[in-house]
Amino acid sequence: MLTRRRFLESILAASTVPTSAIGNTAKRLQRLSLQPDPDRLIDVPEGFRYDIVSRRGSSMDDGLSVPGAHDGMAAFAGDNGRVILVCNHELTPLSDVAGPFALQLPRLPESKKSRLYDRGSDKTPGAGGTTTTIYNPATRETEHQFLSLGGTDINCAGGKTPWNSWLSCEESFSAKGSGSGSHGVEIVRDCDHGYVFEVPASARELVQAVPLRDMGRFEHEAAAVHDTSGVVYLTEDQWDSLFYRFLPNVPGELHRGGRLQALAVQDKPSISTHNWQRQELPIGEVFQTRWIDLHDVDSSRNDLRHRGAADGAATFARAEGLAVAGDRFAFTCTIGGPDRLGQIFTYKPSPFEGSAREQLAPGELKLIAEATPDSMLHNCDNLTMAPWGDLIVCEDTDDSTDHCALIAVRPDGHQYMIANNAYSDSELAGVCFSPDGKTLFVNIQYPGMTVAITGPWPR
Repeated sequence: MLTRRRFLESILAASTVPTSAIGNTAKRLQRLSLQPDPDRLIDVPEGFRYDIVSRRGSSMDDGLSVPGAHDGMAAFAGDNGRVILVCNHELTPLSDVAGPFALQLPRLPESKKSRLYDRGSDKTPGAGGTTTTIYNPATRETEHQFLSLGGTDINCAGGKTPWNSWLSCEESFSAKGSGSGSHGVEIVRDCDHGYVFEVPASARELVQAVPLRDMGRFEHEAAAVHDTSGVVYLTEDQWDSLFYRFLPNVPGELHRGGRLQALAVQDKPSISTHNWQRQELPIGEVFQTRWIDLHDVDSSRNDLRHRGAADGAATFARAEGLAVAGDRFAFTCTIGGPDRLGQIFTYKPSPFEGSAREQLAPGELKLIAEATPDSMLHNCDNLTMAPWGDLIVCEDTDDSTDHCALIAVRPDGHQYMIANNAYSDSELAGVCFSPDGKTLFVNIQYPGMTVAITGPWPR
């Protein structure tokens, strides 16, 4: 039986988002209880509904099947009110959840096969990548869907760019060569993995997969772009991860290369922000930062985070979700805090971010939340900022006695539930709003589907 989520704890010590008053409609949303879904898919508040946008195994317009394991996602404005969704699929060549062409590679013409990043010698092609979906909110119908990035590995999260593209991140460090997969099946990889790939929202077919090597080779999680400077921030899904930034040679043209750095806390070299044993970083305290240049960022040794920490970079407990939150960036650490139930940090860029003048007014790091056994939010992952200013956070808990939910966190720390996975104990992922703020999209990762939730969202 579905148990009730652990209830409220005021965990924010300072504002995470702009502090404008929450409107009456937002306050009303907080008071609404979730209505049990008779179809046992996803519970939503009273007065709201959902529609299925994408489902694993459905036929796409390119003749392939919708892959499973829906993960990070972004929504872009399309023509005539339509929404373009670019969605990651967190799959390996031999994932239990079927990829887009695990058994369908012969359906792809050679001209498209050549656009795959890793064909796996045409035996075990990379099953990760992205699908692009054109959704019409007026008719609540999916009008077009196709594979837009292919041949990649474990595409977990990513980030939307101001120039209307999606940065798809591989949470992988698999190497070129062959090896034994599950059940002794040989996996052949023609390429190294662990990179970021860019997918234009305007693409209408499979794009050429090009790794952005200067953005580093590591187990990437999410990305977010600073509008003013073009700097890209990156998270890493490791228990001792770094928080990265990429300074592009040409803002908006990431393929032209750039410089990768890692965040450090001033006067606290190589600090662990985990707070597992003691409160190294108190909640609500502001810490000035500096950035450390990283070298040999395409190393095959999988030691980038270790070298960065040795040079003074701060480490984080599985830094995952990352999103723009007003004038700063919010990111989650899934197993941070004394109870290892998750943390939320913010990074406020310098007014001179990425320039030589940055030291005059350094960027600021702040721990704003730590989950406890008594808090509603546990094991925070993907997140976004709602149009009304609250953070909407996906849970990825390993507590099989309860379902993962979408939790909203107000600037004052109050938490309330937006939706609940009534289907399984799978994580929710890829939460994002349509450009007009009228539709909330979210993924149920396993077996894989996207739903669109509509109703009286505050705006």
